[in-house]
Amino acid sequence: MDPRRPVPPRIIEMQLPTGTDAASVRARVTAMEKLLERSLVIPGINMPVGLDVIVGLVPVLGEIITTAMGAYIIWEARNLGMSRWQQARMGANVLFDTAIGAIPVVGDVADLAFRSNTKNLKIILKHIDKHHPEARVIEG
Repeated sequence: MDPRRPVPPRIIEMQLPTGTDAASVRARVTAMEKLLERSLVIPGINMPVGLDVIVGLVPVLGEIITTAMGAYIIWEARNLGMSRWQQARMGANVLFDTAIGAIPVVGDVADLAFRSNTKNLKIILKHIDKHHPEARVIEG
């Protein structure tokens, strides 16, 4: 291999399950939360950010896109059979994130602090761990 020749970047192929079982939903929701909240790290301060912050910098359209992506997580919760109360809590998280994110500059900083998708992921994972024990992930 010629050391002067740049190595092309490797493409990481990630395939998410498409099933309706709790394990598949867990994988998809976790991937969406990571994409929205922790997909990149700000150099120097080592703070994880995601598309919610980056796309949110685009006025109006950015908030519409990130709200729709957050609503997808709620849709998955509905398909899991989660209670209306849990879905309402999740909807309130996304609604608050959208409202605060609509404020120029202040909203972008608030997106770093209030991570609605992470809160919603915790609600879903708690439900899955309680009602679908076969879908638990054992970390080792």
